[in-house]
Amino acid sequence: MAIVDLVMPKLGESIMEATILKWLKNVGDPVKMDEAVLEIATDKVDSEVPSTAEGVIREILFQENDVVPIDAVIARIENSEEAPATKEEAKPAKIAATTAEEATESTAEVVSSQLKHEPAKKSHTRFYSPLVLNIAAREGVSLSELEQMPGSGNEGRVTKNDLLQYIAKKKNQPASTTTAALSVSSASPAIAGHSAQTGGNVEIVEMDRMRRLIAEHMVRSVHTSPHVTSFSEADVTNIVQWRDAVKNDFEKREGTKITFMPLFIEAIVKCIKRFPMINSSVDGDRILIKKDINIGMATALPNGNLIVPVIKNADQLNLVGLAKQVNHLAHASRNGKLKADDTQDGTFTLTNVGTFGSLMGTPIINQPQAAIMAVGAIKKRPMVIETPHGDSIAIRHMMYISMSYDHRIIDGSLGATFVTAVAKELENFQPREF
Repeated sequence: MAIVDLVMPKLGESIMEATILKWLKNVGDPVKMDEAVLEIATDKVDSEVPSTAEGVIREILFQENDVVPIDAVIARIENSEEAPATKEEAKPAKIAATTAEEATESTAEVVSSQLKHEPAKKSHTRFYSPLVLNIAAREGVSLSELEQMPGSGNEGRVTKNDLLQYIAKKKNQPASTTTAALSVSSASPAIAGHSAQTGGNVEIVEMDRMRRLIAEHMVRSVHTSPHVTSFSEADVTNIVQWRDAVKNDFEKREGTKITFMPLFIEAIVKCIKRFPMINSSVDGDRILIKKDINIGMATALPNGNLIVPVIKNADQLNLVGLAKQVNHLAHASRNGKLKADDTQDGTFTLTNVGTFGSLMGTPIINQPQAAIMAVGAIKKRPMVIETPHGDSIAIRHMMYISMSYDHRIIDGSLGATFVTAVAKELENFQPREF
């Protein structure tokens, strides 16, 4: 008999953990290869985890609603195949973590040694997960600060949320008051959990799971990337008139609607090919310039939350292909039919804030990407038209464009140039036949 570990799969570059929603199998249940074992959720998508072996569930290491780090062992499956002899089998088996914040002591000690202000000590009295220690090292939080920090996890352990809240407060407070505030919080953990008074005529609404995850993702993005936003405006009269003229025939012929989104994506893709640095991300001291152009499209859900499905290899699709992908992913998003792969590997994101009547926006970068573009509402305005024969005033369809970008790798000149290039691409749109 061989024991096969079922691990929490990686569901995207920026995803470090997932929440277990429901176990579809119990201990002792038989399971087939690729059969769904449990349902999980991240801040991007809900998904099922398939079995990686055929056999019987012998051990379940996490419970429903537990938050589990990526690559952690979540269950063990016993199958009839003989396990190959390896050196690892000769070693005593280690007991797997049984809560969302646990990991091996050895891993925790290695990561804690990276803390900037104080070396790791095996004698510290509290356990910290590798995720917490990684965040602390990146944000310059010392081990002594961690020791004083109140924890909301099991047995008072410091969770990722505890640490992120502490970092946010620390950045907004003078250094002299941080220690004092921490001491007060340590003495009164019940009070520390509330950031504002709730007296008076106030309705308290608890965040749902997806909203909490989105909130964490947004805070993490702002803490990671120094955001800069550049603006431009585009005369999209040619696009509006062409779409109005062909939309009925397009839908009859292609079996899908033609919206503005695929037209915007087409223009963005053309400009990314000219300015490849926009299609990049940061990895430590390295810049990763992505050769694939995968465009994420922010999509509003019926409950008000937001999800970002990804059009893979958008540069290889014509306008018809883009239109079909946009409509398919939008429909799947709103009906809960997205697959885990549908939200992975995005390299650039587009959000249409004009859908809700907004003229412009300053979007937050979808990590680990380097930039996100927002298009506003299309409005008719009187504009000055310059020609060789003189100037005139005409009613034109105008739209504001904005792009937030990671100032670590994209300078203002490149950011502004790219936004302007997209605007010019839209203005120079050439009507086409279908």
